[in-house]
Amino acid sequence: MTTMESPAGEVVRPASPGLVTQIVRFVLIGGFCALVDSGLYWLLLEAGTWVHLAKALSFVAGTTTAYFLNRRFTFTAAQKGGAGQIGGFAALYTTTFFVNVGTNALMLAMLSDDFRWRVAAAWVIAQGTATVINFVMLKWVVFRESRG
Repeated sequence: MTTMESPAGEVVRPASPGLVTQIVRFVLIGGFCALVDSGLYWLLLEAGTWVHLAKALSFVAGTTTAYFLNRRFTFTAAQKGGAGQIGGFAALYTTTFFVNVGTNALMLAMLSDDFRWRVAAAWVIAQGTATVINFVMLKWVVFRESRG
């Protein structure tokens, strides 16, 4: 979305898409970013990377992609940039990084080694947990709309 200027020279931002539209966009972008995360995770595992390092690197790649796509297409009415938004992003993704990697490690420890889909199930549970946290915090904290 682009900003426009009013006749008085004020910056006018387009209206935010509704909550349902934002959720749909977030899910679609999240699906793409999950492919980025999962694809890199499996590639790193196949390359012999330590499982927790592979999860950490893939999480960073997936969530960084998600941030930029969601900023552009989902939370379009948010104020652009600024130290507050960057700080909020850094705090959120630091938190969800530890939640995601920690949940993945916990699930790998809890699920039986005999369970064929153990690694995939751990990834899905960790990703799902981080996704819920990310949407809530992106919508109402990082990309919150100005009230003015």
